[in-house]
Amino acid sequence: MAAGDVFEATTGSCEDLHYVDTGMYDSPEYGSVYVLDAERPAVIDTGLGTNYERIVDAIESVGLSLADIEVIAVTHVHLDHAGGAGFLARDCPNADVYVHEIGARHLVDPERLVEGTKRAVGDQWQYYVEPRPIAEDRIVELSNGDAIDLGDHELIAHHAPGHAPHQVVYEDPANDAVFTADAAGIWVPSLDRIEPTSPPSNFDLEAALDDVEMLQELGVETLLFGHFGPCPTDDVLDEYADVLAEWVAAVEEERAERADDDAVVEHFAETVDSDLIEIWGEHKARAETGMNVRGVLGYLDSS
Repeated sequence: MAAGDVFEATTGSCEDLHYVDTGMYDSPEYGSVYVLDAERPAVIDTGLGTNYERIVDAIESVGLSLADIEVIAVTHVHLDHAGGAGFLARDCPNADVYVHEIGARHLVDPERLVEGTKRAVGDQWQYYVEPRPIAEDRIVELSNGDAIDLGDHELIAHHAPGHAPHQVVYEDPANDAVFTADAAGIWVPSLDRIEPTSPPSNFDLEAALDDVEMLQELGVETLLFGHFGPCPTDDVLDEYADVLAEWVAAVEEERAERADDDAVVEHFAETVDSDLIEIWGEHKARAETGMNVRGVLGYLDSS
């Protein structure tokens, strides 16, 4: 598995679905973008915008042209999911961009989004490109329960604000699957385990656990992770609820023992699991952990 590889999603009942490893943050098995070859073809999430050509190649490898794409559905406007939306909108003339109503303005004018991202990701900004603004008349705003009609498929948007207030997950009943965004954590297929995601500045534990419960109630067969790839639902959501609660408790406990928050961040960044470093690389594994610690600290301050 390497950056740019395109896979057919055959987990569970999935059909008409492919995904590409975008090589996000120069790491394999971290960022996936999906191409749904429906009657109205769709791309779900768009990556950073960096290495955008890998998404184009994925579309074409499925047998579609850029002009065939009618729907660009972003799960939320964090730039690791929406950074490529403007580039796709530019090159896919027949596509509208679907996004939760809270996030729409950030796709039209991404200046504040970029500023917030730089604060959140620190030196990881080196992996990003400046997003391209999207014309307002190309954007379709979604609210909870809205459905995107793709003909032989539909994408039902379920609001999932625990990770970010502008996040939705997209249920695809025809595939008995849901595109989980960051609501179900980060799936690491090589390790067969789930990792927490809790970035600043909007992470909320209680709301995130509510999102997990919502996903459980959907009862789908397959989870389609933005990080990374398809996974049978099985016990993953139960596991993630435990992982997330334990992660927040661990950060809170460490904070109580250390002199300042910088020391807490440094502690967790320095003690990242070696298996995770082997998969993602040292820089990404440590930076991801540090960012997630800062998100938990912000949540604790606001609780």
